[in-house]
Amino acid sequence: MNGFCSLLSRGTMLAWMFLLLAMSVNAHAQSVDDYLSVPGPLQFSGEPYHLAWSSHPSPQLYKQEYLQTGDTLERYRSMLMLDISFDGLGPAEEAMSMIQQLAERKKTDPVVNYDLLISKSGNEQILDFLLSAPGADGQDILEWNAYRYSAYGDGVLLLAISRRAYGHEAIMDFLKNRLKDIRARDIAELSALPLPEVILNRAD
Repeated sequence: MNGFCSLLSRGTMLAWMFLLLAMSVNAHAQSVDDYLSVPGPLQFSGEPYHLAWSSHPSPQLYKQEYLQTGDTLERYRSMLMLDISFDGLGPAEEAMSMIQQLAERKKTDPVVNYDLLISKSGNEQILDFLLSAPGADGQDILEWNAYRYSAYGDGVLLLAISRRAYGHEAIMDFLKNRLKDIRARDIAELSALPLPEVILNRAD
């Protein structure tokens, strides 16, 4: 799949874990800074994604999230994420850090499964996994993610796609009917996407 091969056994693609979002209503209402100077909107599967949220919590980390028109950070169908970090770790180490979080969660979740693909060059990793959480409106949330970790200068760039289903019926339909096709298609597209050119000021 575009130079990627499986590193971990695939298993049943079902992972139950809580999704913690460190975002406030006030932060959502503020103007969004484009810390990465990436021309938008971003395109994925022929759909445009517009910058909806950004954060620069430390000199080593920049985070940006992109949504389709009509979606919100609290309730979206799909989201693109673009992060860049300069914490001294490479793509493999960043991916393993996330895997360790999943393994820790597996101690309390009924099932946690994930899959890791590694490029033949070793410069990129793709990790995909499922999350679930109770929604604020009482509807459960199922979230599937694919994270592409790529070497980017002396840092690591994360390009990710996230898709959600809300409520029991939609979640069951997503797991039984949609996930297989969406997963294969999105991972193939994610692995083939040219990395965006990031321009940032690291003087801070």
